Amino acid sequence: MSLTDRARLTIDLDALAHNRAVLAAEAAGAEVAAVVKSDGYGLGAGAIAKRLYAEGTRSFFVARIAEGEALRADLGDRDAAVYVLDGLLDGTADRLASAGLTPVIATAAQAEAARSFGRPIALQVDTGMNRQGLTLDKARAVASGLEVSLVMSHLGSATDPAEPRNPEQLARFREVRGLFPHARASLAASAGAFLGPDYRYDMVRAGISLFGGGPGERPDPRLKAVATLTAPILDIRRLATGDRVGYGSSFTAPGPMRVAVVAAGYSDGMIRAAMGRGCAWAAGARRVLLAVNMDILVIALPDGGAVGDPVELLGPNALLDDLANAAGTVAHEVLVRLSSRAERVYLGA
Repeated sequence: MSLTDRARLTIDLDALAHNRAVLAAEAAGAEVAAVVKSDGYGLGAGAIAKRLYAEGTRSFFVARIAEGEALRADLGDRDAAVYVLDGLLDGTADRLASAGLTPVIATAAQAEAARSFGRPIALQVDTGMNRQGLTLDKARAVASGLEVSLVMSHLGSATDPAEPRNPEQLARFREVRGLFPHARASLAASAGAFLGPDYRYDMVRAGISLFGGGPGERPDPRLKAVATLTAPILDIRRLATGDRVGYGSSFTAPGPMRVAVVAAGYSDGMIRAAMGRGCAWAAGARRVLLAVNMDILVIALPDGGAVGDPVELLGPNALLDDLANAAGTVAHEVLVRLSSRAERVYLGA
């Protein structure tokens, strides 16, 4: 198969650098750390981290220890801190120490094990998200005797600035901060960085907005698309009134119409749930996704376009948050679903 016969995923590292600069300006003096878990949100953690390092990033967050080990190998001898959100799991102390990784302690058992770790740790405290982190009482109980370099929490509703949960969590985090006066502090991730100076502390942990996802889960004109997924038109067809497209009855032509068959599907990361609501960009306009199958999808194409022409399925004209909203999900899931089948091209490496 020729490279032009399949989907192409272009990762624009200059756009990544632009988004980092937007977050740094918004964070007003706080360090902008980068969350590059799940292989850099599916875009390649090594390439992403190297460019962000060149832009001034010195702290990175991953989920799994193996991700941290791989990232450390990619970064080489660069003076970067790599935090592992899974923390200090049983039997992992030597691996963490060997790779120079900092565990993010999130349970009382991990906190007890960290007393003999011999290296600084980060401590995550639950201020109301109820997902990871020590309770405030348990954090208070372990405050002495731990070498904590970073104390952190995570906002559960930062995408909605009016949500009362945000100031409630902020108030709890102020209590946490007081327990560890010599540690650096971090409460905000991407959306939290836009909530105002009270939420920024010493570090914001930028994730989805580095890759173009808006802090309010909708497109933000300040941010650029980092990932662009394109695929060629395989065929252009005419439908008659009542013709059904694809499996089942997902779409029935309300009248005569012209459609294009495109060489990408959910094997390439497109989300089937976006049918009928999501749009691609073809022949200079937004075109509705009519059907998404494993290897091909169908779009409405009333005018323009020809076999072989590229269709933008995700990118500056087919925005990440728009696709996520059409599919009833979040931008994070759209990115990590992008598969390795598409040809990958890095710009600005």
